[in-house]
Amino acid sequence: MSKKILIIDDDMDLCTLLGRFLTKNNYEVEMAHSGSKGIAKFTDGKYDVVICDYRLGDMEGIDVLIALRKHDPAVKVLMITGYSDIKTAVEVIKMGAFDYIVKPLIPDEVLSVLNKTLQAPANKGEQASAGGAPNKAGSGKANYHNEEYLVGKAPVTKALYDQINVVAATNYSIILYGESGTGKEVIAKTIHDMSRRRDKPFVAMDCGTLSKELAGSELFGHVKGAFTGALQDKEGHFELADGGTLFLDEVGNLSLDVQATLLRVIQERKFKRVGGNKEMNVDVRIIVASNENLQDGYRKGKFREDLYHRFNEFSINLPPLRARQGDILAFAEFFLAKTNAELGKEVAGFDEDVLQVFIHYSWPGNLREFRNVVRRAVLLTPPGEKISMSSLPWEMKNVDAINPNGQQEQRTFTTTVTSPKKELDLKDAASRAEYETIMAVLQQVNFNKKKAAEMLNIDRKTLYNKIKNFQE
Repeated sequence: MSKKILIIDDDMDLCTLLGRFLTKNNYEVEMAHSGSKGIAKFTDGKYDVVICDYRLGDMEGIDVLIALRKHDPAVKVLMITGYSDIKTAVEVIKMGAFDYIVKPLIPDEVLSVLNKTLQAPANKGEQASAGGAPNKAGSGKANYHNEEYLVGKAPVTKALYDQINVVAATNYSIILYGESGTGKEVIAKTIHDMSRRRDKPFVAMDCGTLSKELAGSELFGHVKGAFTGALQDKEGHFELADGGTLFLDEVGNLSLDVQATLLRVIQERKFKRVGGNKEMNVDVRIIVASNENLQDGYRKGKFREDLYHRFNEFSINLPPLRARQGDILAFAEFFLAKTNAELGKEVAGFDEDVLQVFIHYSWPGNLREFRNVVRRAVLLTPPGEKISMSSLPWEMKNVDAINPNGQQEQRTFTTTVTSPKKELDLKDAASRAEYETIMAVLQQVNFNKKKAAEMLNIDRKTLYNKIKNFQE
């Protein structure tokens, strides 16, 4: 039976072309040329996936997404956007979209993303490969063999999931500490799925991308006319998460004013939308994440001590990948299998020297970086062959290896490519120097991106973009 797709786009030409393309690929397609009509079609029918434009004539795609999720929390939505910056991508994913597609649309990319969406379970987590999942019965025990997740068997991993099993069934607020890429959102989602709230919404918010002016609106919503640009009422993350779990990533970046408001809401379980007078009751479990110690933050006056103690009913430290060496080869095979399925390829495995690099590399980007490295390598490797050194990023070919005596030595891995001097130009050299500088500063501040950006004299968004480019 063919899968049913709903396309919501006010560009009639794009809508028609995309509809014809998907119909030729054996999908059943229906279309709506406005957000309101799309919502009406969705509520009257049943669709496997909704493809929605980010900017519509009568409303924002985000508002369509919220309306669809309110009707069916398990809906799978792909957002089309012409704005391919990180902020937009983060916004649509955090608000519950499965994935996004950037204009101009590339047919093969559309099919790849659509197939991945259809194959995923109903409650999708893009970063699910970084952590574990609960079993379907919600018994409070982690499922160590779920095909969508890989937990690992290293001692530190087992200790991590022992803590999760203990705290998941409670209603405690939790602080998750860990470097970037260690899977904090995945762990938060895992805790939610193992709790009594698992049938209610899980809503994630990245506090690191918000300005002081926007934070209140994003957390608590706003009423029409509350400020310039507030063209209609908007639900905030607290409303969306009512009855479920609210995950606040990089919570230490919230301003002290927003922290004070947040404290009152947590204490009273009531809030008002920005510009509104009506008090709303809310019942949420709060999980926060930070890559810096919040206790140090309140000692330095950057974080409210009373708010810290509200959050700190239980804390969990997520180990970096370099501390999980016993899991590295398993993750390599896991990411390889997932990427082969995603790209429709049959890459056979890894050369032995590649596996040695994986084991000895420091993985500053942790599991997120590891996944990206494998995806890139699979893309560059012909079907039937093994991933070789030539498919790895250049920064991974010089690593500090640890010999059996525990002493560090510089180990250089060579490739089949000709002399590096012939390969490198001035632009490559500048990029290498920039990368090494950023990595050195990140290591110096224990991968706290806020501090690193300050030391490098660049804003945090620029730092995020540079790190993303290095990992691609």
